[in-house]
Amino acid sequence: MRKNKGFTLIELMIVVAIIAILAAIAVPNFMNFLAKTKRSEAKYNLEAIFKTEVSWFGEYNYFSTKFSDIRWRPDGTIYYYSFNVGDPSEIYGLGQAAPAGMPVTPGADASSFSACAWGSIDNDTTVDAWSINDRKNLSIQAGFDDLNS
Repeated sequence: MRKNKGFTLIELMIVVAIIAILAAIAVPNFMNFLAKTKRSEAKYNLEAIFKTEVSWFGEYNYFSTKFSDIRWRPDGTIYYYSFNVGDPSEIYGLGQAAPAGMPVTPGADASSFSACAWGSIDNDTTVDAWSINDRKNLSIQAGFDDLNS
């Protein structure tokens, strides 16, 4: 007599249930990790804006509100953020207008500057907004954290 080989339906259902539980744990963690990596676009470009603003200041003794003055353009393709240092006609990246109510406004004067980046990193209605200033304080803006909204 031949012995039947294989799995029973119960054994298969247990394996499917285990895989579903693991996926339920892993997928949200992966999505959160993916969103955090997208933030590197804003941080990288804000650091570059800081360097070009400081360089401009060293040469002209004031900070500028125009990317064309400081000769900064985003490197590569911008996927998630818009960038500004004050001049509303020069918003690089996605080119979206700044969301209302941001606590830090992009701008510059003779002794200080602040540059901002904003965008949606998880394709919902909340916005992720970052800023950097002349003291190199890079921070997420209060109330505009797309991961923890």
